[in-house]
Amino acid sequence: MAAGRAFQSVERRLLPIQREVEARIVPTGDKVIVPAGVFVTLTQALGGTYTIVYKGNMARIESENADALGFEPEILHYEPPTDGKVSEEQVWDTLRTVHDPEIPVSIVDLGLIYDVRIESTTVNVTMTLTAPGCGMGPVLVQDVGDRLKRVPFVDKVSVSLVFDPPWSRDLMSEEAQLELGLF
Repeated sequence: MAAGRAFQSVERRLLPIQREVEARIVPTGDKVIVPAGVFVTLTQALGGTYTIVYKGNMARIESENADALGFEPEILHYEPPTDGKVSEEQVWDTLRTVHDPEIPVSIVDLGLIYDVRIESTTVNVTMTLTAPGCGMGPVLVQDVGDRLKRVPFVDKVSVSLVFDPPWSRDLMSEEAQLELGLF
């Protein structure tokens, strides 16, 4: 994926699984294997991840397994800055590619990112979740770390998950509130 490309949500549609694929149940984060040949309902395709309904449960399929749904994986790719430094803009663009699997909004627009600090080749992120007991929390934290490591010159990512201050809808961007009909 090139920097700045917007991912779009999709209309719900029935798709056959082309090969056995691992998914994570939403919101618990438990792993499940979806066998080849079954039909699933695709409910969301944002940030290179796919949310499906399988056996009555929502589940998320990672970008590298997009082919199991008949799609090409969407890979983050940025041109390295000429100054040899980590680009704050690329860091924020990358964070905007991480989406809540239930809500068609990025974690940035949801207000889940509290702080980003770049120290040489290390990116430190402080973030929260919409609910402390969210089983997808570790998955989202891993997404942040994995994706930020694809930004040129990033060698290390540290993600701190905090719950103080607690998340509230007031932290959402106006755009996200409009998208969700809350404004």
